[in-house]
Amino acid sequence: MSHLTEEYKAVAKQVSFNVANKVLPMDKLPETLLEAYEGLFKELIEDNAGLFLKSWQAMPASAQKLMPQAEFHGFYIANAWMQLSRVAQEIADDADSDEAIDEKEYDGVFGRLAEQSLKESIRKLKKARTDRSLLNSFKQVMSA
Repeated sequence: MSHLTEEYKAVAKQVSFNVANKVLPMDKLPETLLEAYEGLFKELIEDNAGLFLKSWQAMPASAQKLMPQAEFHGFYIANAWMQLSRVAQEIADDADSDEAIDEKEYDGVFGRLAEQSLKESIRKLKKARTDRSLLNSFKQVMSA
């Protein structure tokens, strides 16, 4: 999605930060985790595989009308960040040392998590069409 405007990216980044910050205090993350977040954001906002764009376009218009695409993109990225953070912690807890982590075992985890996160985000947005409290929760968690 190289055609994204700087405004779109800024809105998505702000929403992503706001949502993630509700769960993980972003201003207190170690530098390495902030770099990981930035890398994740860059990869998912660019959407080189077109997964986000295809999913957004396939969504019913009634769901798309609930929020701007850039805001939903940011929500999805934050959701992916939180899932990835949780799985990374589980991997770290399970590993006795860095050497104990079998890279083959975790190869593709990021891609699967991102896709799972997108599906979950879409499911929630579709449900919010008929569930006003869920829509309000979306708006609340996305605000600063």
